[in-house]
Amino acid sequence: MIAPVTHPLLDRAGVRHGFFTREGGVSQGLYAGLNTGIGSSDDPEAVRENRRRIAAHMGGLPDDLATAYQIHSAITRVAEGPWQGERPEGDAVVTRVPGVICGVLTADCAPVLLADAEAGVVAAVHAGWKGALGGVVHSAVTAMEALGARPRRMVAVVGPCIAPASYEVGADFLDRFEHHDPGSARFFAPGASADRRQFDLPGFVLWRLEQAGVGETAWTGDDTCADEARFFSNRRAFQRGEPDFGRLMSAISLK
Repeated sequence: MIAPVTHPLLDRAGVRHGFFTREGGVSQGLYAGLNTGIGSSDDPEAVRENRRRIAAHMGGLPDDLATAYQIHSAITRVAEGPWQGERPEGDAVVTRVPGVICGVLTADCAPVLLADAEAGVVAAVHAGWKGALGGVVHSAVTAMEALGARPRRMVAVVGPCIAPASYEVGADFLDRFEHHDPGSARFFAPGASADRRQFDLPGFVLWRLEQAGVGETAWTGDDTCADEARFFSNRRAFQRGEPDFGRLMSAISLK
């Protein structure tokens, strides 16, 4: 059975959302469960069925899914309806059209779902460290504003992603962030050795949302790398020497 993670902040009138886990899908092997990665090496028919199930759970059809070709950028796409032809490149999708399902795919990166229910505008954001540092959150909020939303009315939830305890990086990573955004050093804790750090990705993304003026924010608290039963994880696959990994979808729409 499909069992998405949800959050009360997004339980607003006229809004439907879900951070989908790997539960309830038809994929097998490395991709066992609800793999939605078109770019993975999974059976394409299984991926299509998994995406169909998510669309149905969201009250729509597969063609209602608006997911971009993600490139770890700060590019936001506005979906006025289902995509025609190839998926556009980008890492955030915004809509004010009821029935269009804004979605992003992750496997440790942070998915962010945003809504201004009063304005009738929603967004889904793919925020890995590169996109978060590069401004994808601000880009999405700005695109929502252009459609009539107001940051202070927005609510945003960071979904299941790699948690600080699972995210070891080099000390040079901290230097890069602090150079780009003074004050970001607080999202790095000492690592196992002097040249290692533990990076708080969800904390950094929440800070980005605060900087963008978003009214209320939260993180679901789920660690994709540590919880193998429910989530796919790029880092876990890399640590095990596995050739590929499944992708999770997070989605939001207006009813």
